[in-house]
Amino acid sequence: MLSGKAKNAVLASVTAVGGALLRRALAGPPASPAFYRRTTAVAAVWLGGSLLGARPRLEYRNRGVLGSALTASGAFAAFATGALVIRRIPALDRAVGGVLTFATTASSPAVLVVTLANGAAEELFFRGTWFERFHPAQAVAGSTVVYVATTAATGNPALVLAAVVMGTLFGVQRHRTGGVLEPLLTHLFWSILMVQVLPRVHGARRVPEPGR
Repeated sequence: MLSGKAKNAVLASVTAVGGALLRRALAGPPASPAFYRRTTAVAAVWLGGSLLGARPRLEYRNRGVLGSALTASGAFAAFATGALVIRRIPALDRAVGGVLTFATTASSPAVLVVTLANGAAEELFFRGTWFERFHPAQAVAGSTVVYVATTAATGNPALVLAAVVMGTLFGVQRHRTGGVLEPLLTHLFWSILMVQVLPRVHGARRVPEPGR
């Protein structure tokens, strides 16, 4: 069995590999075979890394699926409002548009599938395994810092900002409920809205798949 220091070193290595794959996935053309391979690989890395922690606890504590849906909707409303404001800031508008390009291709259902797979795997890894490596009083901040640092590997400020806000929210949910189920469901609901609705709010145009 790995010691605490050895486990932290392995987790750091897994995080670095996942971050590098994420950067490569978002650097390539949307909806390309390479994009799907790399995003699937990212989800596999996070899922594999989650196995290094204790078995995730799934306590939900009263709020149910509706609570996660409402929380996700509130977070989406804030991001949708922010997207309208960001349109007046060229650098951030380009960053948001670059991400939304992946959701406005002809194969957006496939993009949604890999987005949901990555969202679920992220929660198991960052709010599961990484969260458990910190003292309870530091777990929300610590796991969020790791999450944000990993997202920063993409070089996209819009994604980093989203990681700060949502990483904190997911961490608070994890701390409050004692398990990963609530942040996981909130992440999935939020991802659906971000992929399916935000491009319309932002005004991103649908583009064809590469080669079509």
